[in-house]
Amino acid sequence: MKLYLVRHTTPLFEAGTCYGQTDIDVANSFVDECKRLRQKIAGISFDAVFSSPLQRCGKLAIAMQLGPVQFDTRIQELNFGDWEMQKWSLIKSDEFEVWSHNYAQLAPPNGETFTELHTRSTEFISDLKHKYMGKNIAVFSHGGVIRAMLAEVLNMPLKGLFRFTVDYASVTLLDFSGKVPNIGYMNR
Repeated sequence: MKLYLVRHTTPLFEAGTCYGQTDIDVANSFVDECKRLRQKIAGISFDAVFSSPLQRCGKLAIAMQLGPVQFDTRIQELNFGDWEMQKWSLIKSDEFEVWSHNYAQLAPPNGETFTELHTRSTEFISDLKHKYMGKNIAVFSHGGVIRAMLAEVLNMPLKGLFRFTVDYASVTLLDFSGKVPNIGYMNR
């Protein structure tokens, strides 16, 4: 099975704002980003298409016209709880500092831990492996989910995940065809 992980296009938000599961729309650059993304996945035939239910992913999945889109809440972005749509600069610095040193185990107030995001995203992969081995699957999701899936393939601790940059409208290929999964490419 090959998973083509597509991060959503640029969202419509004010720079410096914390957003996760807030259902924000896409920016005006959407049409141009879609054109570039089509070139990145040209020639690939997909056996199934999955998307986060958040509109910034769903709109992209539908616009790509790769087949019927199946929405799955397990591939939504991290829930930042009370921090959602707050300016990062206005979040209490001591609270943020504690969280940033242990985001795998600590959640923002009324949010979720990165371990919880990792668990739901790996459950999603496990379900796909049972149903789609030998197939090409498009997954329209978020930077946090893609990072969690990379950590799973690399068998790495979650603490280092934010060292990965996952570009908007980029494609990352995870290949589960062999005995050991591998990363075909990232940020294409």
